[in-house]
Amino acid sequence: MKSYHSRCHSSGLRFLHRENQESAANHCTVIVIVFGVSGAGKTTIGKLLAEELGWQFLEADDFHPRSNIEKMRGGRPLTDEDRRPWLERLREQIAHILAANENAVLACSALKHSYRDGLRVSDDVKLVFLRGDYALVEKQLGGRQGHFMNPVLLGSQFADLEEPASDEGVLAIDLGRPPREIVEEIKTKLNLMGESN
Repeated sequence: MKSYHSRCHSSGLRFLHRENQESAANHCTVIVIVFGVSGAGKTTIGKLLAEELGWQFLEADDFHPRSNIEKMRGGRPLTDEDRRPWLERLREQIAHILAANENAVLACSALKHSYRDGLRVSDDVKLVFLRGDYALVEKQLGGRQGHFMNPVLLGSQFADLEEPASDEGVLAIDLGRPPREIVEEIKTKLNLMGESN
């Protein structure tokens, strides 16, 4: 899977002009991690972004062990110990995708700074934080169906959330708008282009 990619550069978000995109695609890839609390819209935004770019989409919830899923379904918050094997599996998957020279969008809670540090295996991993207050996210969560996450855990999600600091190199996107508008902002600010461009 080859498309538009960021320059392999340690200083962060630097992108090539269109005339150089083809050569860049031969050796550099991008993984965008869309993160935030449960109900922020990670999956909705992530799937739409991946669809518009023609990239692979990954749902971090699919990498949880059964014990974690049952715990969350029962309304019990996960601990750092619970999340450790999950985060290790995600890190391995990210490294595998980059090694295969592919692009992807990953929807993942990544609530803590240490979690995000662990997932950022290289500068080709870009982090997008979906930012919204409790009332807004609670309203969005109320309209969600078919997910194992018990809505009573929203409070613990906000308690665990460590909002990214200004020096963390994270793109923060405010919620409260249509998903397509949010996706367009992400594409513009990260200068992302799909396979057909």
